[in-house]
Amino acid sequence: MKNSINIIVLGSWLILSPLRGHSQTAREISRKATDAIEMKSMEMVSTLKIVDSKGSERVRQTVTATREFNGVVKTMLRFTSPADVQGTAILIYDHEDKADDMWIYLPALRKDRRIVSSEKGKSFMGSEFTNADMSKPNIDDFEYKILGTESFNGKDCWKIEAVCKDAVIEDANGFSKKISWIEKNTFLVQKMEFYDIDGELEKVQILSDYRKQPDGKYFAYHMEKKNIQTGRKSMIIIDKFQGNSTMPESSFSVAVLSKS
Repeated sequence: MKNSINIIVLGSWLILSPLRGHSQTAREISRKATDAIEMKSMEMVSTLKIVDSKGSERVRQTVTATREFNGVVKTMLRFTSPADVQGTAILIYDHEDKADDMWIYLPALRKDRRIVSSEKGKSFMGSEFTNADMSKPNIDDFEYKILGTESFNGKDCWKIEAVCKDAVIEDANGFSKKISWIEKNTFLVQKMEFYDIDGELEKVQILSDYRKQPDGKYFAYHMEKKNIQTGRKSMIIIDKFQGNSTMPESSFSVAVLSKS
């Protein structure tokens, strides 16, 4: 009889334990997905393509450098062409325990200004990417859930739902929730769906051409984000990449935003 009771108790625990750990597991998977690609020092040259609903294309070139100083990951992004955006620069301070700081310099206005929280979810330079896409999301801003598993492009993935905890976070990110397809073997995000404030699917992002760097991290050399509601899409293609930067901290300051 004692053995029978033990079997029943063990069986109940096996059934219930996945349910108890469900949300925590989803959060852990999301954290590992961030860790798989988080690089604290790198430089790259990239192309931003913006395609409207009729197929007309605009192409913009950028150079980016990232480096960590005293626990803060700092990124400087500059547009080098075409002429109408050349000299535009964006500076990001990615903090671990508080909201990121962002500044932009616009040559036409000859001044820099801080990008406030309500602007972070807005379009990044007229593309389908947002200002918030340029920095690491705060994992504590979302509630997580595993929706199941699904194959995407032949890869076995978890489907993880991340819902913004409040309206302020929705505004700062530009969506109410996102669903990520995270490959089980590598924890690399293959696809993301973004839902608007009304809960309707708005954008789909595909990440591909991941390449492993010497430090063991991965970087996606091709990212495409399509607006399902408007038919517009944007792509970021990495042209040159190195997983280390030697730029001094003085190069990551508001004072040098206006210097091309």
